Amino acid sequence: MIKIEQAALHLIAMPLVSPFETSFGRQTVRQAILVELRTPSGSGWGECVAGDAPAYSYETTDTAWSVLSQYLVPAVLAQPFDSPPALHERWAWMRGHNMARAAVEQAAAALLAADADQSLATFLGGERTSVPVGVSVGIQATPEALVDTVAGYLAQGYGRIKLKIKPGKDIAFVEAVRRAYPAVLLQVDANSAYTLADSERLRQLDDFNLLLIEQPLDHDDIYEHSLLQRQLRTPICLDESIHTLLHARAALALSACRIINIKVGRVGGLIPARQIHDLCQAHGVPVWCGGMLETGVGRAANLALASLPNFRLPGDISASSRYYTADIAEPTFSLNPDSTISVPTAPGLGVIVNREALLRVTLHSATFFAA
Repeated sequence: MIKIEQAALHLIAMPLVSPFETSFGRQTVRQAILVELRTPSGSGWGECVAGDAPAYSYETTDTAWSVLSQYLVPAVLAQPFDSPPALHERWAWMRGHNMARAAVEQAAAALLAADADQSLATFLGGERTSVPVGVSVGIQATPEALVDTVAGYLAQGYGRIKLKIKPGKDIAFVEAVRRAYPAVLLQVDANSAYTLADSERLRQLDDFNLLLIEQPLDHDDIYEHSLLQRQLRTPICLDESIHTLLHARAALALSACRIINIKVGRVGGLIPARQIHDLCQAHGVPVWCGGMLETGVGRAANLALASLPNFRLPGDISASSRYYTADIAEPTFSLNPDSTISVPTAPGLGVIVNREALLRVTLHSATFFAA
């Protein structure tokens, strides 16, 4: 049993190495909330990946701070627990707010793993010592600029490239990259920028031998994706539509996709993520680990999750230096020569938060005490 004596929330703002543009907009600074659960033997850390605006998700750092401070943290401080599912039972009455839930559950899982003298990957049932990764490339001004940007990432050793697309910045851009790099593993991410009326345009992507097209239609749609998938040779991958195990089950039953992207924050934690992984594995559907520009805290948890066996496609995890000049967790993550990143093996989360570095990027903190 783990008894939490204190909990702390840290709202941080991390400047990005370079602007990151998707169909939602252009981002230069990333906000996040770090959750710290403290016991006499140490701290467990989790990262809430909600942004400062309701673009990817309705959750924001403001809503997450409110839900964390008023409901989730008090639930963790109320009494000891022995497993992440025990915590999920405490807030089963809540609707939504998966990103806030996931941050607390991640911190708790890190503590439980450390208490068992296991790495988080081992604690979750992971099998790999390293996981294949790729890089996500934001929308660029011209096809030529995109090709140049991709060249830089290939030179760094990334073996899989994901291109963000939107109407008007899609076919010519993907064609330019594919022409320049005929053999590279390539996929695209629309972030819900299209409708079924764009089916003919999306069918043109079949010509580029893509691994997948991610979430082309509405963020909460499953049914219309099933109609679109029938028209495409390229596998559709669902992201924003999959928030629960029930959503994943519906998507598979409707043949709305052939691949599912699993993000810990979007689905509400590591345990729900593992459940979706297991469901997809039973149906022969591969999954991969999506990214939300995480710091080393969230990145370590993603690597642990991606060590599970059905993560069969490269994840959007990337090296620490892809997004941040200086991270807040140590050690930082580097790309191996084979386009993989090593899974942390130390007990617990496998990284240590540098409190001086954390203080430099902290906008606001709050501490909570057990009764």
